[in-house]
Amino acid sequence: MAIWLKVLLIIGIVIVAFFVLTFAVYMLNLDMKLTAKLEPLFVKHYDKIKRDKHL
Repeated sequence: MAIWLKVLLIIGIVIVAFFVLTFAVYMLNLDMKLTAKLEPLFVKHYDKIKRDKHL
């Protein structure tokens, strides 16, 4: 029975840690900050794509 308790405790800790991590990303807007840093790379790649149709 103690093994199940340890497994449940570990699973609970992992879930809480994942929640805290995702909450910090949400509150600090880290996903959009990372996207803003990577935008020049995205634009450079997008500009290299061959297009059949011109707008």
